[in-house]
Amino acid sequence: MSKILIRGAKVLGGEAQDVLIDGETIAEVGTGLSAEGAQVIEAEGQILLPGLVDLHTHLREPGREDSETVLTGTRAAASGGYTAVFAMANTHPVADTAGVVEQVWRLGKESGYCDVQPIGAVTVGLEGKKLAELGAMHDSAAGVTVFSDDGKCVDDAVIMRRALEYVKAFGGVVAQHAQEPRLTEGAQMNEGVVSAELGLGGWPAVAEESIIARDVLLAEHVGSRVHICHLSTAGSVEIVRWAKSRGIDVTAEVTPHHLLLTDELVRSYNPVYKVNPPLRTERDVLALREALADGTIDIVATDHAPHPHEDKDCEWAAAAMGMVGLETALSVVQQTMVETGLLDWAGVADRMSVKPAAIGQAKEHGRPVSAGEPANLTLVDPAYRGVVDPAAFASRSRNTPYEGRELPGRVTHTFLRGRATLVDGKLA
Repeated sequence: MSKILIRGAKVLGGEAQDVLIDGETIAEVGTGLSAEGAQVIEAEGQILLPGLVDLHTHLREPGREDSETVLTGTRAAASGGYTAVFAMANTHPVADTAGVVEQVWRLGKESGYCDVQPIGAVTVGLEGKKLAELGAMHDSAAGVTVFSDDGKCVDDAVIMRRALEYVKAFGGVVAQHAQEPRLTEGAQMNEGVVSAELGLGGWPAVAEESIIARDVLLAEHVGSRVHICHLSTAGSVEIVRWAKSRGIDVTAEVTPHHLLLTDELVRSYNPVYKVNPPLRTERDVLALREALADGTIDIVATDHAPHPHEDKDCEWAAAAMGMVGLETALSVVQQTMVETGLLDWAGVADRMSVKPAAIGQAKEHGRPVSAGEPANLTLVDPAYRGVVDPAAFASRSRNTPYEGRELPGRVTHTFLRGRATLVDGKLA
């Protein structure tokens, strides 16, 4: 492989440095570097980060290739600066066996745009009744370490306890979609003032918070690891903060859309704003930002949820829940966390690369930008300002809540083990 010299980039937002990539690894980091025959990228004013890692992506394949495929999803990931994504299990068939997770893993290998690590289902068919083949999925070629019924809650406390006990044997983690189903029957949006005024069924905060409270206590009881998917309320933040103060092994994620958007947008009745968990209040948004800044929330995860046009271009009640997020995540984090002074770029690298890689045990990712490390890197132009145009997305789906909105920052280059997957904002 050829040599690439990135010249004058601010590594993790610090001093400008040169970074020499030789083959699959970083050969040298310093100033005034030169390399004969190297391809030179002038990166003055740009930020160099370790390649981003998304612990929560829906790639839809197998079964819903009309929404997304592993290829189109990983192209979207590379466009957003990601070098690794964790693919959720709610496919058709469900990724609840070694055979299905290996299929997704191999499709990821073939796509070549980023590493794809399948997440295994906790229960057979996501039905919440019987544990799936957790050990077989872990022992498969895919080496599954994260298990989730995301899209559905593991609401049976006994099943959740057994899952936590089972994954403890090989250091796995159960990622919970915290939603008490009985409290959210017929729910269409956040329960509160806006839902009352619009007459839409409410999804109360307590439906999330009660499951989180139960699960952190279960994790403490069995001495296992639990991860909270797409945490969305101020109350959930307080429960996780309390659990961590007790030494419970819990981690949590927040999505970019929950850091920026509120339930006031639902007044438009535009189904692009319909998501699970729902957009919450301004108070919740501010609490989530503070929690991400202080480390109570460990990571940002996109919950990239592509849907075909017909599943969103309909009346609100009939619309599917979810938003695409891979190609806009870093821009939203720059606007909500960096430009507000809550995080610096080193903090962004920690929340969007280092910690998600650690939680998911993606050992080649989230590494320091230093000599000898794998060259999984993302180059960002923070001064860029642009209007979001879904027609330009690499994703097969277009259900973004940011269409027509100006967002800061642009990923210019993404490198997967020294190979450029994105060059000057265009897929390689």
